[in-house]
Amino acid sequence: MGLFDVFKGGGGGLKKHVARVANKRAQKHERWESIQVLASDGSDEAIRALLTRFTIRVDPSITDGEEKNVAFQGIVQHGEAALGPVRDFLESSETLAWPLKILKEIQTEEEVTTTLLELLSKMDTEYERDPQKKIDVIASFEERKDPRIVEAVTRFLEDMNETVRFHAVGAILAQDEAEQALDALTKAFVAEESVRIRMRMLDGYIERGWTLGDAKEEASKRMPTGYSLGKKGEVRKR
Repeated sequence: MGLFDVFKGGGGGLKKHVARVANKRAQKHERWESIQVLASDGSDEAIRALLTRFTIRVDPSITDGEEKNVAFQGIVQHGEAALGPVRDFLESSETLAWPLKILKEIQTEEEVTTTLLELLSKMDTEYERDPQKKIDVIASFEERKDPRIVEAVTRFLEDMNETVRFHAVGAILAQDEAEQALDALTKAFVAEESVRIRMRMLDGYIERGWTLGDAKEEASKRMPTGYSLGKKGEVRKR
């Protein structure tokens, strides 16, 4: 018998559990029962309800963590059947952590990257009040390698948010195809106000043996302390 088998048979009472699983005011044992029932049910409605548990935080933190971990297990046990609800939750969620953790359990690395790239394609470079989700998506590409990443991320070198631009540089430099974005990186370097971003770019130039070439004169005026340019625009670090 599996972890959730004892709770099978929620039947007509499913709506009660759907309403209760993300209710912060519910008693701990009630919320726990609802998580178990929904996990054993495995229907589209039940999985979507389980995902709402990741949108709230309850005290104490140990209880919050335990409930989320059981909800996580209850979702991933259904494999590809959970994929639709999880993808929808990924788009609507303010954070990336839990939906990404679930996707890693039910998709291959390449499929997870495809899902993240699809999500990123719907984001733009304009100002937004809370860009954390965009930051998280782009930062996740610093830990991934895929020939599609450079092209997808390059436009974010011009994002309005400094942290987004910082991680865009990191995501590009983490790829074997990073040179595809060399012209865009050079253009962005000349225009970039953030010292830490310019330093991250220059470290990438040094590591890969790139030069600033025709942009040498403009770039020389933008060099942070500790960096200089050689005659051919090669970057040096003192």
